[in-house]
Amino acid sequence: MPSPTDILSTPKTSPAFAAEWADWHAAHERHLADPHGFLAVSHLHWLDGTPQRLAGVPGTWSVVNDVVTVILEEGESLRRDGRELNGAGSDADGGSRLSFGPIAERAGINLRAGDTVIELAKRGGEYIVRPRDPRNPLLNEYRGTPAYEPDPAFAVAGTYVPFAEPRTTTVGAAVEGIQHVYEAPGEIRFSLDGRELSLTAFNGHAPGTLSVLFTDATSGKTTYAANRSLTVIPAGDGSVLLDFNRAVNLPCAYTDLATCPLPPAENRLPVAIEAGEKIPYERQTP
Repeated sequence: MPSPTDILSTPKTSPAFAAEWADWHAAHERHLADPHGFLAVSHLHWLDGTPQRLAGVPGTWSVVNDVVTVILEEGESLRRDGRELNGAGSDADGGSRLSFGPIAERAGINLRAGDTVIELAKRGGEYIVRPRDPRNPLLNEYRGTPAYEPDPAFAVAGTYVPFAEPRTTTVGAAVEGIQHVYEAPGEIRFSLDGRELSLTAFNGHAPGTLSVLFTDATSGKTTYAANRSLTVIPAGDGSVLLDFNRAVNLPCAYTDLATCPLPPAENRLPVAIEAGEKIPYERQTP
């Protein structure tokens, strides 16, 4: 994994700008290498009404009417927030029965079995179970994500323009068969390469932030083909800084066990954004 000292400034990049980016990039790499982050996901299971055993997790799982049921056999255990879960009742075979839900779209809960975190979530209207095992080879063999050297030419001033009413926006997903629905509160307008451009923005994870999904002329060449993401923070007057040097890959860039949203059609930029994260080593053709 490259260290901040490996990031060299170019003639058009000040040492301060390069150092600030390097600190951000190092922190982002630490986040990616978290023992229970998405690189630790070892399986992706879709639940339905048929009780089934799932690889990598204890219990027999099913979902009916927005309620997930887990039946644990003798000797199996699940914990939540450090607390051992005891079933409210027993099934016909004497197993412990647990119930969870309903869970809101794009939300989830974390359970634990040993040192594995089990994500129970709802994506595209369906319930999924994803164990996050710190022994997962994808995590243990991770060697960092390549990125363009920081370039202030791709730190662009823009203006956030709210829509009169939030627009319901449906986008595809990295896995077939599901769609994601977002409320887009507005768009970001900016100029780059002598062109007037705009990006539809979704609400970000943190209050007061916006999330932008996009592709550009580098997608599928030097950057991941399906999407990249950028977080922006609008000021009170609507001004924003689109620092594409901090554009990052979504989980689907690393693993097929992700359900990442794709950008809306209008966010396919016709210019080359030669900034931010590149195609991960794990996806590069030998």
